[in-house]
Amino acid sequence: MNMLKNPELRRVLRVGAPLSILVTVLVFILNRTAGFLTAGLCLVLGLLYILDARKRYRTMARLVEDINAVLHGRTDIRFAHYTEGEVSLLRSELKKMTLRLTEQAQQLQDEKLQLVQAIADISHQLRTPLTTVNLLLAGLSAHAPDTMYALQRQVSRMDWLVNALLKLTRLDAGTVRFQPERVSLRTLIDRAAEPLAIPMELKGQTLEISASGEVRCDLRWTAEALGNILKNCTEHMGAGRITVTAEENAMYSLLRVRDCGSGIDERDLPHLFERYYKGANASEQSVGIGLALSRSIITAQNGTVKAANYDGGAEFSIKLYKGIV
Repeated sequence: MNMLKNPELRRVLRVGAPLSILVTVLVFILNRTAGFLTAGLCLVLGLLYILDARKRYRTMARLVEDINAVLHGRTDIRFAHYTEGEVSLLRSELKKMTLRLTEQAQQLQDEKLQLVQAIADISHQLRTPLTTVNLLLAGLSAHAPDTMYALQRQVSRMDWLVNALLKLTRLDAGTVRFQPERVSLRTLIDRAAEPLAIPMELKGQTLEISASGEVRCDLRWTAEALGNILKNCTEHMGAGRITVTAEENAMYSLLRVRDCGSGIDERDLPHLFERYYKGANASEQSVGIGLALSRSIITAQNGTVKAANYDGGAEFSIKLYKGIV
């Protein structure tokens, strides 16, 4: 019986049982009829105690289940049926705790939404002048093309940073609603690599793709994550080849990206996906957002991303699982 694992019940039985037997024997010696009555009374009292203890422990078990439900976000727990002694006091405190946790969770969610809205407003305010500056630069490019091109690159980088920060904030606040769908891994890779075609061509870089199978993900967001990883590879190597392989198995879809650069400093590997972290080989313009954004997007879709070195450069592995891991 599971109740016998309870130390309180074992202690009562260890003391009460021998004492009951001793009293019964003494009474039986004095009077046989009284001995039988005493033995029956001890059995009845013992049985009543066990039944009462069983009821209390079942109540406590239900209470534990309800507490676990509260910890997992449920707020519709009914504590009214816990009315026995100390359990009633505990019920009162749990009710207060539930109300407080609900208030704190709602307050936190409201603050997150306010933060997202504030950053969205700031982002909008920044995009408007950036767009205007881009238009002005396009009109002036004929007079000083080199200067205008450098300014356009800086403005484009500012625009990318604004968008990346806004996306990170939305992911942190939990306001992003992914739209998963079944797409081919080749489609995902092509979508991610498309914005990098011209920069790679200018640097003498080529992209080699070998992909089979499908993946269930939000195509737009996952392409953003993979694109940031590809962009990181292009920025840390000269002319050469970037290889992307992808396959699907029963547990997950795997994408592996390899470049032919100098690799990742061993000291940087544990921190590479941390927000605002700049590695030993990072450029002066790096702010440590791209890879952090990639990890946030991938982990939000039940995936993992890792970085490592191999003989020819750096390697990034993305796994998007088909079930909860």
